[in-house]
Amino acid sequence: MRTKVISSSCLSEKWACGLVNMRLGIEFGLGGTITVELKGTKNELQLFLNDLYAPLEQRFTAGHAGIEMGATGSIYNEATALMEAFARPLWGLVPHASGGGESALWPMFLEGIINGTDPEHEEYWGEFSTKDQRMVEQAVLGLGLALAPHKLWEPLSDVQKMQVYNWLNQINHVDRSNPNNWLMFTVLVNVGFKKVGLPYDQEIMDDYLEKIDTYYLSDGWYSDGLTDQRDYYIAFAMHYYTLIYAKLMAEDDPQRAAVYRERSAQFAKDFMYWFAEDGSAIPFGRSLTYRFAQVSFWSALVYAEVLPFSYGVLKGIIMRHFRWWFEKPIVGIDGLLSIGYAYPNLVMTENYNAPGSPYWAFKANLILALPDDHPFWQAEEEPLPELKELRALQEARMLVSRPEGNKHVIAYTSGQMANFDMAHSAAKYSKFAYSTLFGFSVPKAGYGLVQGAYDSTLALCECDEHYRVRRFCEMWEIGERYVYSRWHPWSDVQVETWIIPAGLWHVRIHSIHSARHLDLAEGGFAIGQSAGFSRSERESINVTNTAVSVQMPWGISAIHMLNGFDRAECVYPEPNTNLLKPRTLLPSLCTRLEPGDQVLMSAVFGATNTPENQSALALPPIIKQHSDGRISVYDSCNGELLYTADLSERRNKDVE
Repeated sequence: MRTKVISSSCLSEKWACGLVNMRLGIEFGLGGTITVELKGTKNELQLFLNDLYAPLEQRFTAGHAGIEMGATGSIYNEATALMEAFARPLWGLVPHASGGGESALWPMFLEGIINGTDPEHEEYWGEFSTKDQRMVEQAVLGLGLALAPHKLWEPLSDVQKMQVYNWLNQINHVDRSNPNNWLMFTVLVNVGFKKVGLPYDQEIMDDYLEKIDTYYLSDGWYSDGLTDQRDYYIAFAMHYYTLIYAKLMAEDDPQRAAVYRERSAQFAKDFMYWFAEDGSAIPFGRSLTYRFAQVSFWSALVYAEVLPFSYGVLKGIIMRHFRWWFEKPIVGIDGLLSIGYAYPNLVMTENYNAPGSPYWAFKANLILALPDDHPFWQAEEEPLPELKELRALQEARMLVSRPEGNKHVIAYTSGQMANFDMAHSAAKYSKFAYSTLFGFSVPKAGYGLVQGAYDSTLALCECDEHYRVRRFCEMWEIGERYVYSRWHPWSDVQVETWIIPAGLWHVRIHSIHSARHLDLAEGGFAIGQSAGFSRSERESINVTNTAVSVQMPWGISAIHMLNGFDRAECVYPEPNTNLLKPRTLLPSLCTRLEPGDQVLMSAVFGATNTPENQSALALPPIIKQHSDGRISVYDSCNGELLYTADLSERRNKDVE
């Protein structure tokens, strides 16, 4: 059912079948879509949060210490999943209460906190002495002590307060084996203790904050511990928590607070490049089911009074992002946030995504803690500032392209990979390109191109349809106009890949040294299929001997053969493999290689569908192969030399 929400109060319009209206029309049907007109006032956002949380009221457990949101599983048990589902909505409710908002859910949450921390109650949250998911959820209770003690602390009796303290204080006694953003959970709990006058552990806070400092890289970037990941955890964890610390501890620890503010201001200038003007952000990395947590960094900047841009620019980023998400079918019939990205989808998830996990999205609502007269609420939204068409983000190991201004953002990546083997880790970190318009796809199964959904990557197999793709990069470079990587799908197969942005196109060059017979498939951008009957798919697809293009009203995806491929085809990937669209088409090039040295080249096109872009589709980049092994790439429109890749130099240097 499609609903239209205006100023947080209106009735839903019936779209497919008659369903019961709620106060905001948030009783969703058939994975329905909400269309939201949020004007950015504080009162509007307060009311809207209450309405999004209304479905939770009927889902508390008998003792209110858990919330039942679904039956799917995760790596932690059902009791922990219930506790997580209880805690995560508090990321929105705590700042909401801190800023003066009222909610009918607080009595239930308060009872849940009382019972969950009572060792004699049947819904007691239990004890732990080593790394445990409950530590993650304790962080928001620490934030609650600091921001909303009138809701979850002051109403308690002395006995109840001691039980809450004892349960939370377990986090100070676990072994110190969480060398990543988890360290900040302990810090936030201790900050909460300090703010309500409880004993706190200054030594462990100092120890952990010093450890966090060792993860700092440069230009505002952290690593999330000893890992090559540079994903949204840098924004909605490392910076988010340190900005909260900077705000709450500004007087107690002014030196650290100043450092955190300065680092976040630097990071903002790079992170801005991940967002498009329609509010979308680059889908990349893990934990994407947290959805609008992608914008929580910007909310934390405003909360901490860090202003690398004007309030109008920051407000525009935040509000456009909210609107983009609420136009997507991200909730189910029950009105609860689903697991998935732009639609409900278990295929793309991690093993730690339980039914309540998506409610971490409400970390973005930290701005609700701002007072009513804060200048953020008075500011008029402004567009994104002027940004470069190409920007190399060295610490993020990506080259970000904006070939259509701020309409469409593409990240060309190399050298990233998680330090643990999550589901679809290669798809989430090691594809050649990640796009706000086309997203990316994950495999549904392991056999063939249809199940593998190999968009924006080169897939190789030993002629048996069990494909391998780029995972770990042994060498990489991020240049101002290129991305390079060297990788081994097998020990005796080496691939060197160059990605060269060329406006709406980009060129891929693969220098392959193989001891095996191989089948290869080069995938372009996966583009969503039409949802209705108004457009024939056959009319949208054009396959020739050398190219495939698909034109839909919302975009154009194409791939053009430049060297080494045998045929072009349009692959129909398994449904629910792409993060943005449940059904896609995938322009691809294929070939079979004999053992030896080969060079494959392709030009990939991805853009919105406009007359100008349709014209550009007929003008792929021009390449010139030199006798000395160099390959030059030229812009076909103006003849500009974009980049020259020296394949012979790489081969001589690295293969011997």
